[in-house]
Amino acid sequence: MALRSAGIHHVTAIATDPQTNVDFFTGVLGLRLVKKTVNFDDPGSYHFYFGDQTGRPGTIMTLFAWPGGRRGSRGAGQVTVTSFQVPPDSMPFWEQRLADSGVVREPVSDRFGAPALVFYDPDGLKLELVAAESATGLPAWEDGPIDAQHAIRGFHAVTLTVRRPEKTERVLTEQMGFSREGTEGDRTRLVAGEPSHPGRHVELLPSDEGMGNIAAGTVHHVAFRAADDDAQLAFRAGLIDAGLHVTDVRERHYFRSIYFREPSGVLFEIATDGPGFPVDEPVESLGSELKLPDWLEPQRERIAEALPPVQVRAEVAG
Repeated sequence: MALRSAGIHHVTAIATDPQTNVDFFTGVLGLRLVKKTVNFDDPGSYHFYFGDQTGRPGTIMTLFAWPGGRRGSRGAGQVTVTSFQVPPDSMPFWEQRLADSGVVREPVSDRFGAPALVFYDPDGLKLELVAAESATGLPAWEDGPIDAQHAIRGFHAVTLTVRRPEKTERVLTEQMGFSREGTEGDRTRLVAGEPSHPGRHVELLPSDEGMGNIAAGTVHHVAFRAADDDAQLAFRAGLIDAGLHVTDVRERHYFRSIYFREPSGVLFEIATDGPGFPVDEPVESLGSELKLPDWLEPQRERIAEALPPVQVRAEVAG
């Protein structure tokens, strides 16, 4: 019997200009910058975490900001769309907001019975808003910049473009506790977790196209939830038994992580739900200061001098 993940923990993508990135995700999409830190493996660059009021698992979009980075390309072996959910009656609001902000977008379409609006961030990252019934049962950020009746309520899904969807599906169902919810055309939707969890869905889209190029404007990896350290280690043991190469546990300060590539090449992470983002600053001031893990604190002055200043501006859209 496979362990059962509660769904998506976070999605990590690559950006270029840090201030433009913060402006888009906070000022246009109305997410909260819950952590301003650095890439622990490359401390000369920012790592931003955007989410709901406290950065709950299932709401966290994270970005590595690499100024001057080359543009990537979407293709097989990638997360090609990251979908957020909004309340069912809020699509007209979002169409107008994105139009007023000059955001590149596509016409609203229908998928699995719900309106879906594809749009792109300033680096070309492909994103989507889904007007989902499930959003009504999820909390909005209290006192956030967008009224709760329209605000983003965390993730809805990620779309994996893969050459071997049956093998990807097998890992997700047999090792991670997802189940098949339905199909639409050549698209397969899987589901995990409970209705009270954001980020429950993974959609598989088969493709014969070339492999994508991971760089600015693309997703680096998707992380799935493990309730705690014991659950994470159990996931790891099961994945290794299934013949997958899995990293050792890595300390990310706000959670612990393991990584592996599923059979079609998408980089998966399994991250613990805790300890969470309030571990090193209070909820009311999340994201207001540069935070570093203990092992980087001795280098704080040098790291801070190398990073360009960024700020959360009250309003960017409109």
